[in-house]
Amino acid sequence: MLRFAVAGAVLAVLLPITPSFAVTAKEKMVTCKFGADDQKLTGAMRAKFMKKCMSNKDEPRGAPMAPPPPPPPPQH
Repeated sequence: MLRFAVAGAVLAVLLPITPSFAVTAKEKMVTCKFGADDQKLTGAMRAKFMKKCMSNKDEPRGAPMAPPPPPPPPQH
């Protein structure tokens, strides 16, 4: 029981000082520029890529996976 109390106290102290994993706009811009440079985009294609990359949309990537096939019927 004492272990849980100590663990809870340690978490309560350390949790507020841990760095957040949220990406700032500046970090996102660097990542988007790297992506555009990596793909060697220029002009309108680069602007389109940067606009889409910097947007805060949560878009799924790729086609959704198909459901698994049903299991074969049991054989007696």
